[in-house]
Amino acid sequence: MGWFGRRKQERAQISIADPAFIDFFGFGRNLSGVNVSELSSLGVAAVWRAVSVLSGAIANLPLKTYRDSDDGRVQVASFLDDPGGFESMTPFEWVETVMAHLLLHGNAFLRHVHGGAGQIVGLQPIHPSCVGLDFDSSVPGGKLFRVTYDDGTTEFLTAIDVTHIPALATDPNGRGLSPLWVARNSLGTTLAADQSASRLFANGMLISGLVTPEDDLTEDEAKTIKDSLRAKMLGSENAGDVAVINRKLKFEKWSMTPEDSQFIESRRFQIEEISRIFGVPPHLLMDMERQSSWGTGLIEQNQAWARYTLQGWTKRIEQRLSRLLPRPRFCEFDYKGLLRPTPGEEINLLLAEVNGGLITVNEARAVLNLPPIDDTELRLPPGQIPQQGQGAAPQVQDVPG
Repeated sequence: MGWFGRRKQERAQISIADPAFIDFFGFGRNLSGVNVSELSSLGVAAVWRAVSVLSGAIANLPLKTYRDSDDGRVQVASFLDDPGGFESMTPFEWVETVMAHLLLHGNAFLRHVHGGAGQIVGLQPIHPSCVGLDFDSSVPGGKLFRVTYDDGTTEFLTAIDVTHIPALATDPNGRGLSPLWVARNSLGTTLAADQSASRLFANGMLISGLVTPEDDLTEDEAKTIKDSLRAKMLGSENAGDVAVINRKLKFEKWSMTPEDSQFIESRRFQIEEISRIFGVPPHLLMDMERQSSWGTGLIEQNQAWARYTLQGWTKRIEQRLSRLLPRPRFCEFDYKGLLRPTPGEEINLLLAEVNGGLITVNEARAVLNLPPIDDTELRLPPGQIPQQGQGAAPQVQDVPG
């Protein structure tokens, strides 16, 4: 039911997630005149790919909790090991959802799930379009969250109940800037181009040619000539045959092509624009024509992408979630899997760390998923790696230089 179709009730609340409400006030309008929303933007293949790649890459990083001690940091268990709850989302799905909210709306709102002793046992994501943000110095944290549900009811929550993770913002105490809103003109142009391409095919502007008779024809006569032409010219059985039509007709080839309408060029430019908006390299958006460096310096590419794009997102999540943990505990995303070197480079690095006394042989073997050996303090000369022998004593094997 549309926004104006709702029955007026006492103290009734209108959900700001209602599409009719958003469309009526023109919140998603732009220079192209196309409404830019969450669903319409995800309908663009490059946007879907950018959001899925970013959210999936960060969700694939283990979120670990550590505790500072005199012996260094120690990994400990916390509710962040499964923040969605055992009966709700998996850890991967939880991080993926939080990232989707940040990438599309610039904000992530996480409602605290408390246990019997009042401790936080989980975090439930709330869709950003259902949350209004007010400021009230009398409440903890100074923020008052108005959560409007689908049934029209509204609940007021404070920072004790909700953790707010904003994206880039001009107001440090307000909402983060939504990429869909900031880049609505670029995304609107992309959506308008998709609509134009759809109308082009739907209206038959890619016909092969025009047949013009020299005499005036009635509608029935024109249909008869068209059916006769199709019957004598189309199909494999008419290949190489001679068509005879009892009319004077002039055939003109229709020369309009997608290149003439610059659809292909505009779509390529749209991919570059979306790549800039979300900070995803073009080759990860499956654009291999203009900028393709896939397979060349892959580790360096991943390092640059992690440093200039991924860490900006993970750091803001880490710092907000660490505030929910008792001091001196904190959480971090583990980038080892993403930045893991090639097998040869990894072995050489482990050898250097073992020989330098940074790790033990068994710690190095654990990285390679190998069983431990007896002497955990064994150090090797350069160019050698431990190998499990048949006896109790460890053996070594030379590694070719």
